[in-house]
Amino acid sequence: MSCVIFTGGGTGGHIFPGIAVAEVFKRETGIPIVWIGSNNGTDRSYVCSADIPFYGIPAGKLRRYFSLENLIDVFKIIGGFFASLIILLRLKPCFVFSKGGFVSVPPCAAARCLKIPVITHECDFSPGLATKINTRFAAQIFVSYTKTASFFPNAVQRKITVTGNPVRMRFYEANVDAGKAFIQYTGDKPILFIQGGSLGALQINVLVEQTILFLAESFFVVHQTGAQHRAQGERIKKRLKEERPDLSGQYKPYPFIVEQMPDVLAASDLVMSRAGANTIWEAAAAGKPMLLLPLEKGSSRGDQIENADFFTEQGAAITLSGKDTTPDVLCSVLTRLLENPEELQAMAQASAALADEKPAVKIAHLLQQWITE
Repeated sequence: MSCVIFTGGGTGGHIFPGIAVAEVFKRETGIPIVWIGSNNGTDRSYVCSADIPFYGIPAGKLRRYFSLENLIDVFKIIGGFFASLIILLRLKPCFVFSKGGFVSVPPCAAARCLKIPVITHECDFSPGLATKINTRFAAQIFVSYTKTASFFPNAVQRKITVTGNPVRMRFYEANVDAGKAFIQYTGDKPILFIQGGSLGALQINVLVEQTILFLAESFFVVHQTGAQHRAQGERIKKRLKEERPDLSGQYKPYPFIVEQMPDVLAASDLVMSRAGANTIWEAAAAGKPMLLLPLEKGSSRGDQIENADFFTEQGAAITLSGKDTTPDVLCSVLTRLLENPEELQAMAQASAALADEKPAVKIAHLLQQWITE
C-alpha cells in the first residue's frame, strides 16, 4: 500500500492541526501517514507522540528582512529539498499535505518536481510566506476563513476551498471532570485558563505576575507558561504562597499541556491567550469565550491581530491591544466579565458556532480524492 506525506512545523500551530487531520484520515482510510519536519526543535516529539513516523530534514527559516543567517539558511533549504527528494522517491506517496511553516517548503517543491500532488492549508486569516510559496506548487488550497481567498492571485482562486481550521477530535469529546481532576480544581471559583501557545508568551506571563493577587482572588487560575518560562510560573507560585498562603492553591502553573489540553479547556470558563490560529480554534472547538492579546505587528506579520479581530467581530472574543494592556486594564475587563455572566455565555455560544463543522473531518474527506493506487 502507498502512503501519504504530511509536512509542517516550527511551532505547535503548524503541527497539531495536521495531526488532527491525520488522525481522521488514517482512521477512515487505513493508509499510512509519514511526517516530514525539522531535524531540530520539537517537531519530532509532537509528531511521534501521535504515533506518526517522522523524517527530519534540514530546515532554513524564511525571513522577510536582511540577516546574515539568511545566507546559511539558503544552504539548509537546499539540503532540505534534496533530503525531501530522497524521501519522496523512496516512499512514493499519493500526495503531500502541507500545514505550513518554513520546513514545509522543501518537501512541497520536491513533490512538484516529482509530479506528486501538493495540497496546502493556511490556518491564519492572511497567508504566511511559506504558504504563499507552497501555493505555487499546490493542486488544492484549503483556508480557514472565507476572506482569506482575497489574499491569493486570481490564477489560483479555483483551487481554494474554505474548510475552517482543524483541531483534534478530542476537543469535541473532552471530559470536564477529567480536566478538573488534572488541574486539581477545588472550590467554586470560575476557571481562568491562561496560555501563550506552545512557546509561551512573555507579555502575558508578566501580566499574570503583576496581577496574580487579583486573579487568584477572583478565579482558579491555570497558567500554561511555555516550557522556556517554567521558572516564571514557579516564581509566581512562590510569591503567592508567601503573600497570600490562603490563595496558593488557586494558581496552577504548567510549562506546556498536550494530552490533557482538551479536558483542561473543557473545564475552563474563560480562556486568556495569544491569538495564534491553533490556540483560538481549539478554544472555539471547546466552546469557550476568549480574552485575546495578539502579538503586535512589530513582533509578527500581524496575523494574530487579524485572527483576533475575526473572532471578536463574531462575538466570540474580546481583544486587548498588547501595547495598551496594563494590569489595570486587564483587571477591569475581567471584573466586567465576572459581573456579566450573560456576556460570557453569549461569547461561548458564538465561539462554539465557529467550530461546529469539525474542519478536521472535512479536510480528511477532501484529501481522500487524491488517493491513488
